[in-house]
Amino acid sequence: MNSTQRLPARLTPLDVALSALLRDLKPATARGLIGGPSSATLNVPELTSWPQCDIASVDGWALRASDLVGASSYTPLPLARSPVWLEAGDQIPEACDCVLDEDSVDVSGPIAQVLAEAIPGQGVRRKGGAIADAGRIADAWRPGDLSAHRPRVRLVNVPGGSITAKLIANGLRAAGADVTRVEATARDVASIGKQLDGGACDLLMISGGSGGGRTDASVIALAARGEVIGHGLALQPGRTAAVGRVGQTAVIVIPGAPDQALAVWWSVVLPVLDRLASQERGTLTLPLARKIASSGGLAEIVLLERRNDAWIPLAIGDLPLETVARADAWLLVSGGREGYAAGTPVSAYLLRE
Repeated sequence: MNSTQRLPARLTPLDVALSALLRDLKPATARGLIGGPSSATLNVPELTSWPQCDIASVDGWALRASDLVGASSYTPLPLARSPVWLEAGDQIPEACDCVLDEDSVDVSGPIAQVLAEAIPGQGVRRKGGAIADAGRIADAWRPGDLSAHRPRVRLVNVPGGSITAKLIANGLRAAGADVTRVEATARDVASIGKQLDGGACDLLMISGGSGGGRTDASVIALAARGEVIGHGLALQPGRTAAVGRVGQTAVIVIPGAPDQALAVWWSVVLPVLDRLASQERGTLTLPLARKIASSGGLAEIVLLERRNDAWIPLAIGDLPLETVARADAWLLVSGGREGYAAGTPVSAYLLRE
């Protein structure tokens, strides 16, 4: 078993992590791609419904909330049977409806004891409804036109992150990037680390294994091969992401869940690709039809819909894929803000041309 990859107690501010990643990053050498980027709509049938069952949104113990009433660190509640450990993305077992973090269950003795209560749905991502247009979600992963500089991207897929890896690879290729996708054979340091030594590239990405679970090893593999600049970003969603370097190559470890990954793609990966492609991404400035209330301390992604020449917030700090399919643009609210008042003009990044 790998050494445990724990998230740090203190999250790295997004702007600090991004600034360190962009430092000394130069545009990719122009190679000229004949025909330029593809204009075809990407078909991603896996996302017609996601997730296809209730899954764990965090690493922890699967339990039933009604069985935990009264549990606390002062009055531990013994369990009749040992709880089931889940990694983020695992299916919720039958008769369970919540996931408690590792420290909330004491399994050191002969009988497991729960040290906290929970509510139904805690730590659970519910089964998704049908997504009307998966192609619109695929379009949200397009990074613009990269064909003039054609950055070389090496994408390492860790088991469990295949949907995200496919979205990334398809979006990059449609934009004109030179993409090499490789597969780690297992979720361990040796298997992931082996794929980090695949030759020269402008950007190295790892899809999956970014969390703090018992089988998450991507950041440990990165540390063994290079430098971890930050693991655990103050970004909602997407806080399990990591950034670093192997030699002079920028590395981004992106969560395997598509919604978490999309936040990291927009807020971290796209600025890196823009630097490599020597381009500046355009925005559209419109007033807000309603206020945006942010939690502060965390950079948060906001999905926006354009209506009557104004931006209508659809979701804040959460990226349900069915809402992504409806949205026209996205906005990043920095961790230093508490939101925006209604009527405030904001510059948002368009999801589709």
